[in-house]
This record gives sequence, structure tokens and C-alpha cells, in this order.
Amino acid sequence: MKSLFLVSFLAPSAPVGSRPFSQHLTTKCFGKQLHFHSRCVLFSSYTCSATLSVVPELQEKETFDGEKASLLLKDLRKTFNSGKTKSYEWRISQLEGIVKMLEEKEKEILDALNKDLSKPGLEGYISEVSQAKSSCSEALQELKHWMKPEKVKTSFTTLPSSAEIVSEPLGAVLVISTWNFPFLLSMDPVIGAISAGNAVVLKPSEIAPATSSVLANLIEGYLDNSAIRVVEGAIPETTALLEQKWDKILYTGSARVGRIVMAAAAKHLTPVILELGGKCPAVVDSDVNLQVTARRIIGGKWACNSGQACISVDYIITRKEFAPKLINALKEELKQFFGEDLMESKDMSRIVSPTQFSRLVKLLDEDKVSDKIVFGGQRDEMKLKIAPTILLDVPDDAMVMQEEIFGPIMPIITVENIEDSFGIIKSKPKPLAAYLFTNNEQLKKAYVENISSGGMLINDTVIHVATRGLPFGGVEESGMGCYHGKFSFDSFSHKKSVLYRSFDADSSLRFPPYTPEKEKLLKAIFSGNIIRIILTLLGWS
Repeated sequence: MKSLFLVSFLAPSAPVGSRPFSQHLTTKCFGKQLHFHSRCVLFSSYTCSATLSVVPELQEKETFDGEKASLLLKDLRKTFNSGKTKSYEWRISQLEGIVKMLEEKEKEILDALNKDLSKPGLEGYISEVSQAKSSCSEALQELKHWMKPEKVKTSFTTLPSSAEIVSEPLGAVLVISTWNFPFLLSMDPVIGAISAGNAVVLKPSEIAPATSSVLANLIEGYLDNSAIRVVEGAIPETTALLEQKWDKILYTGSARVGRIVMAAAAKHLTPVILELGGKCPAVVDSDVNLQVTARRIIGGKWACNSGQACISVDYIITRKEFAPKLINALKEELKQFFGEDLMESKDMSRIVSPTQFSRLVKLLDEDKVSDKIVFGGQRDEMKLKIAPTILLDVPDDAMVMQEEIFGPIMPIITVENIEDSFGIIKSKPKPLAAYLFTNNEQLKKAYVENISSGGMLINDTVIHVATRGLPFGGVEESGMGCYHGKFSFDSFSHKKSVLYRSFDADSSLRFPPYTPEKEKLLKAIFSGNIIRIILTLLGWS
């Protein structure tokens, strides 16, 4: 069983938000010219910042256009239509190939994560590699059970009969991944798609180029390339892929890009899973174990990819009189975790890119915010590091409260009564996760009943995503659809209803001529009242 310290690093899905671009780019996307300029940062309300379509300096390579995307999909459909991917044996062989890949190439994967995000080895292992292993192990263990048709009771009107629900693969599916957990959030959906028997294309994030390259090389070397492919690239490649008719698309990113993905899918009536984001609140009551609460909040913020996670704690709400105690506890535990000089810590990830760094600095330097810093605020542009920073009572119209932070900045909002936090949370789009720290049972019940979010965790942060049996997904602005474990298998399957009947005991009741006697008996049958049916058969009704 993982210790709380280790599992506190965990952080899954992570979406996009602000739109920074590192160079000028003009491309066509769904028939429109898109123009992006260097050092241009566009913001929208309540955005998230994980799968930004930034185009780094890429080496010259063969263009992947709509024609190549079409040919790729044609090849995958040929493989799928052969029936190859539907077999239990093929699915197991691919899952075993992933396990082998994870065991043999662990160092290569962790090195790539460190290169992209300066992610500490242990954090990378716990939050990405071990979670992918866990997903694979569960699928290997449960796949036969998942694939087994589910028996369903039949009604009196269909007797004699039997019925079942058959899980069948959808076909060829597209997974568009993100940069903050670039390995896990690529492999986890792919594991689900393979388990369900689909052919799959993975488009990793170009913002994490080292991990993208590793994924492309390893998947090519360990898995069946006739059914599982990786396409690297940026906006042009993604656009070319989205122009095709897929059987399902899973996208992890921002609500803004999610709308583009959904619009592209709508042209083909393709179903989508959108894993987006939002401002995830943590409400802290004053009756808590302060040290444990502080440590768990840190585990779900600064030890969670330096806050670059869609389920990271985005802001805290607590009572005004309790705020100083909570701030002091956070300060002390931050120093215990990362040392006196937080900027020199080797146990904290860096900001992913100069663009993201500039965006976060802009949040801190806004006039409404700069004088609200009560801890931290240091930054090093060369190292792309920002110290864990705590803000107190920033105004609600500040940018830091209007968009998903996606970084090591933590605003604390104070209220007179802890129940006042409900109105603050409800005033914003529904978050991907909502947290509450309290020993008050009535407050727990009220929070669960009144706060709508993709997921919820009481007295801890982020580790709900590692709990078997719980789906992971958002609601409204924070996403649609879900995955993880059996939910991944179900999301990439079609649940086909099948009714079996014999040629025996065929009743004339359903066929013309429709006599008064038939009408009476049919109404008795439809009523479900056994006595009425018997009486009608005996002619007493």
C-alpha cells in the first residue's frame, strides 16, 4: 500500500487554458486561417493551461497532412475490420507489451519527463510510470470479466427469451494528449482503447517533446503498429487528424480547444470524451488537524507537478480568523518538504515553458495581486522556476481568480462562515475536483449534496484518481465522459443489446386481427398484475 507521502505526488489528467505561442504561425484549422504571434498570450475566463498548441522549433520533416491522415486511418480500419484487434489474445498481448515496455524502459521514460518538466524521478515514477503499470495490471487481471456479455432479465411479453449486453469495440479511435503528465495521460487512454479492442492513434503533446519522442519510439518498438500508431506534431498534424472520421476521440486540454475538437467531431457525429479542467477549490474548516491538512494540500498543489495539474488545488477558502494559522502551517510544511531555500529544491518540477512562466508572472504582477503576497513570490526566468507562493484575499476580478492558475500560486480567500464558501464555488464554472477538510459530518453532507464537480475528496487531495472503481471525468466546463479502469473499457466500447428468442410458443396476441378479447388480455399482460392476467385468461375479467 502506498504511503500518503508517496501517493500525494499523484496527479492525473490535465487540461489547457491560456493560449501562449512561442513563434508566429499561420495555419488552416477547419477551413479558417489561424494566426499566432510570438509572445502573444490570450486569456479567457476560467481557462486551463495544459495542452497549449505551442509550436516549438521543430526539425524539418515530411508534412503530415490530411491525405496522410486519411491513409493512416484507412490502414487502421483495414486492420480493425480483419477482426485482429477484437480477440482476447491480441488485447492481452498488447497489454503485456506495455508492461514489458514500462519495465525495460523506465529510466528512458523518467529521463524524458525530467527533460521536459524537470520532474523529480520519484515523482515521475509515482505519478506517471507506476500509474500506467497499475492501469495495465488491472486490465490484464479483469479483461476476461470485462469482455464477458452481461446477462439481462427479460420481460413477460418476450418469453421465451434471453438477453445480454455485449461490449464491442468502436473501431479506430483518436487520443489527443497533454503536456503536464505527458506519459500517463497518453498511455492511460491508450490502455483503455486497446483493452476494448480498438485500433488507436495517439497524438502526444508537442509541448513535452522529449516524452513525445519516447512515446513514438517505444510504441513503435513494443506494440502492433498495424493497429496502434503515434503521430507527433503540433497544430497542422492535429488539424489533419481531426478532419478524419474517427469512431471516438478522447481529448485532454482546455475548454477552448475542447470546443474545436467537439465541432470537428460533430461533422462526423463522432462521440467525444473531453477531459478539461477548472478552478478546483479546497474548503478548509477550523476543526481540522492542521499539520495533516497542510501536508495534504501541499501534496495536491506544489508536490503535484508544481501545481501544473488539472486536479491541483487552485484556491483555498477558509474562515478569516483561521487563515493566519493555516498560512503558518503551510509555510512550515513547505520548508519541511522542500528546504529553506525553496528555489533550490530538487524535489519540485519547473514551469514547462517560457510562455507559461511569463503567464504566471503576469498573474503575480497584476496591480490587484502584487501586494497580496504573504509568502513566496520569487522567480527565476533562466531556470523557469517560481517559488511556492501564497496570496491572501485577492479580489475576485483579479486574473488569478478568473482563470485556472496551473502553477505554484495559491490564493486564499477568507469568509466569515465556512458555509459562505458554497456561494463562491457556485459562482464559477463547475470544477474538475472539489476538496473539503473538516470533521463536521453535516458540512461533509452539505458539501457533497450542494457542490457539483467532476470528482470530490474529503480530507485529502488528488488521490481519489488512484482509487479503483471511481471514474475520472469532468462536468460541464470541466469536461464530459470519463475513463480509468473499467470506465476506460466501457468508454471505448459500444454496449450492444441482444435479445434471443426461440421459434417455440409464438403467441398470436401481437398479430392482427385485433379482437376485443386480445385487447383485454394484452392490457392485462401490460399491467403486470398476475391476478388480472389469470382472470382475463379465464374470461372472468
